[in-house]
This record gives sequence, C-alpha cells and structure tokens, in this order.
Amino acid sequence: MPSPENTSSFSASAPGQGFRLLAVHAHPDDESSKGAATMARYAADGVDVLVATCTGGERGDILNEKIAGQPHALRDLAGLRRLEMADAASALGIRQRWLGFADSGLPEGDPLPPLPFGCFALQPLERAAAPLVKLVREFRPHVILSYDENGGYPHPDHIMAHKVAVEAYHAAGDAERYPGTGAPWTPSKLYYDRAFNPERFRALHDALEDAGLQSPYAARIAAWLEADSEGHQAPAPTHETTTQIECGAFFEHRDQALLSHRTQVDPEGFFFAVSADLQRKVWPWEDYSLIDSRVEATLPESDFFAGIE
Repeated sequence: MPSPENTSSFSASAPGQGFRLLAVHAHPDDESSKGAATMARYAADGVDVLVATCTGGERGDILNEKIAGQPHALRDLAGLRRLEMADAASALGIRQRWLGFADSGLPEGDPLPPLPFGCFALQPLERAAAPLVKLVREFRPHVILSYDENGGYPHPDHIMAHKVAVEAYHAAGDAERYPGTGAPWTPSKLYYDRAFNPERFRALHDALEDAGLQSPYAARIAAWLEADSEGHQAPAPTHETTTQIECGAFFEHRDQALLSHRTQVDPEGFFFAVSADLQRKVWPWEDYSLIDSRVEATLPESDFFAGIE
C-alpha cells in the first residue's frame, strides 16, 4: 500500500510539548485555499501543524496562463507542483507529507468519462485510508481538519479525502483496526472546513458594493439564491459554522502560500480580488464546523483546542 513519504526522520512533538493539528487535503494548493491563515496562525502560536496531501496533483491543468508555456511546467508538472508545495509550506510555517496516491483528475463531459485506473478516488476505502491512519498514529494530532461530504466542491479526490479523514479519525484509536500501522492514537476533535461559507461571501460582497466597488462574488451569490423549478431556494449548507478562528493577521501568509502554487493560481485572479485589509475589516476569521468531539465542547467556539488538555 502507499505510505506517507519522507517519514524516516519524521516524529511528532512529545506529549505535553504542545498541541498538534493535522489537515487532510486532496491536492497540493488545496491547503493554501482552505484554512491556510488558520494554519499559519496556529503555527506561529507554537502548534505543530502538519498537512497530509493525498495526491500529487499530477493530472491537474495549468491554470495560470502566464506560465503555461514554461518548459518545466510542460515537461514535469508533478515535479513542479512538489516544489510549489514546499514553498507554500514554508510560507505558512507548517510541515507537509505526501500520502502517495495518483491524482484522479476532474472528469468532464456528458456522459462523464471513467476515472483513470488506479487513481485515488477508485481505491477501496481501507487501502486509501491506511497511509493516513499510519500518519495519525505517528503524528498523534489532537485535531483533524478536512472537507465535508461534498468535498468542499464535488471533485472525486476531495470526496475521497473526506472519506479517508473521517475513517482515520474513527479508526486510528482502535488497536484492532489497521494492524501494522503503529500504536493507536485517538484524536480529540474532527472539523470540516467551510472555505466556501456563503455568509462570508455575502459580507464581502455587501462591503464592496457599499464602497462603490465591483464585487467578484455577484455571480456566485446569484447562483446560491437561484430558485429551483418549484420556486424554492437552494438548500441550506449541510453543516453550519460552529467555530471561527481569528486569523486576519495571517492573510498575507495565506496569499503568499497561494502565490507559491504558480501553476494553479493566477496572481490577478479570484483569490486576490479583495484586499487583505478589507477582508480583515469585514471577515477576519476562517470558518469551520465541529463534527465530532471526544472532549466537552461549548459552541460557538474560537479555538480548535478548546477543551483539550
């Protein structure tokens, strides 16, 4: 089975030396567009933060037309994305490990084509989760952060990343499951990221319009508000926000991490349409849903580690 790479010298901080946070992501660049400022804030506070990247993103497209013709991007996209990931991790002050699965790509067309043989999204759950269970048992995170059931958005790798994160959260503490992957460790909390929180986009949209500026979120909000054929509005999100982490001081770290993924992120694109200063003024948080807690939790909360001793 695939196993976490570069773990020969990998060790978690010793018990009692601080909190540990594990974020599970599908591809390199996902960690920079979802929860990056939160991770940078916690890392600066002394939390040991680790990103587990399930695939290498090797079937991704080059989304920044400014470098679409660069030889390295054309010759070795997978290798270049590894270099980008290292730069992003450095910008955020975190650690990162690859789980070693093959990118599934995003199928397009009608009907949709089959996914590539052997890709991450087609793996049996226990095979896909085993490297993450091993990593959880080595790193011993107090908190695991992942996507919701829809993957944040319905990319097959994001949906599988959700499945393996939930599986690892529940299985890593059971000594009878996943034998040969290390001593059991039971994380205390599981969160889902809400990077696409509609309330945040609406607040930023309103602030831009109030300032007489053009909003890049108008089309997105219109789609959310569009009624179905029976006159009903789109359903409410499956999971409401329970936890807001104040991290506005680290929005520039997030932006630098995003810019590190130069094959995937246009420096003049959507992510940078609103200044960090305006975002700090309007919505200085990143939003999450607490899905499971093995310690007493009082909601709403402002700290992943509340209640964990």
